[in-house]
Parts: sequence; C-alpha cells; structure tokens
Amino acid sequence: MSIFDTFLNYRVFVETLPLILSGLATTLTLGVVCILVGFFVGIGLAMLRLYGPSPVRFVTVAYIDVFRSIPVLVLLFVVYYALPFAGIRFSSFTAASTSISMISAAYSAEIIRAGIVAIPKGQFEAARALGLHFYSTMLKVILPQAIKIVVPPLTSNAINVMKDTALASVVAMPDLLKQANQAQALAANPTPLIVAAAIYLIILLPLVRLVGMLEKRLAKSER
Repeated sequence: MSIFDTFLNYRVFVETLPLILSGLATTLTLGVVCILVGFFVGIGLAMLRLYGPSPVRFVTVAYIDVFRSIPVLVLLFVVYYALPFAGIRFSSFTAASTSISMISAAYSAEIIRAGIVAIPKGQFEAARALGLHFYSTMLKVILPQAIKIVVPPLTSNAINVMKDTALASVVAMPDLLKQANQAQALAANPTPLIVAAAIYLIILLPLVRLVGMLEKRLAKSER
C-alpha cells in the first residue's frame, strides 16, 4: 500500500467526510461561543479589576491569576468528571464551553486591561470636562480606543480558543477531532485525522496571518 493510500485515501475521505463535517460544525459553534463569552466577560473582569472596590479587585485578580495558570485540559476534567461527585452535572458541550470560556475570559481581561491603561489620562479628563459620567466615558471614549489597540492580542487569544476546542474530545463531545478519530477507527485508516488537521489549518492559518497584518498596521499608525 502506497503512502497516499495510507494517509490520503480518497475512498475513505469520501465515506467519512459527512461525519467529519458534523464534528466541524460542533467545533465552530463551540469556538464562537467561547470567544464571545470570553470577550464580554473579560471586559467585565477588566473593569472590576481597574475600578471595583478593593475586595472586588482582590477577588478579580485572584480569578484572573488562577484561570490563567490552570491548563484547559485539567479544568475540563474537573468540570466534567469531578463535579458530578458533588451532584453537579453538565453536558459535554456545556462543560467544554464553560471551561474554555472561563480561561479565555481571564486572558481577555488582562489584554483589555492593558489596553485601557494605555489610554492617555487626558482622554478621561476631556470626557469629564464634557460632562460625561463614568459609564458613558468608558463606553463612548475609552473602550473603543482600548479595543482598537488590543485587537492583535485579542485575535491571538481567539486563535488559542479555537485550538483549545480540540481538547473537548476528552469529555466525549462530538467535535472535529472526536469525529475524525471515530472515523479513522471505523475505516482503519488515518486519512480522517489528516483531513481534520488540514481543516484546522484552513481555519486558523488565515487568522494567524491576520494577526501579523494587524500588528504591522498598528505599528504604522503609531509612527
């Protein structure tokens, strides 16, 4: 058997493609949910860390530090396999989306906080002089500028989230990797795994290049 028959078997590819695509749909759904939840929760965490009362800031910093330190795989096992012993049970999708979103939110919070801190204090003073209260200042003046600054690292975080979705297969979620693995077992051929790897590249490689373009554009605008 040639290397193409082993790793790029056309018959196996055609037969297993529907199963792989069903997993792709699940992976994309999980990725989008985790990216959006992580982003919006991250904004809230960044605001609490910067402007909340001391006890709230302490708890927020602790959350961010803890969830930036814990591996996604470990948190997945805790949420899906350990919590049921306490009577708390989640579906595989809920466990995966919760775990990945919690970690994504911690990283997003630090990225957004750095963007807010980078805004000159004169922007705050100008908004105050115009009579804007705190929430209007943040929503209309500060956050739009901060988000623009941190678009490249936020995009990198989104890429990491999409890659982390592959770990959801360990909690029996029928994502791209899980379905590809099942397909290769049924076909006794590794072609489905090669196809899954190619799909990840097709999705993520343009995003990687986009980060580079955004960083160059931001560097030019600062000159």
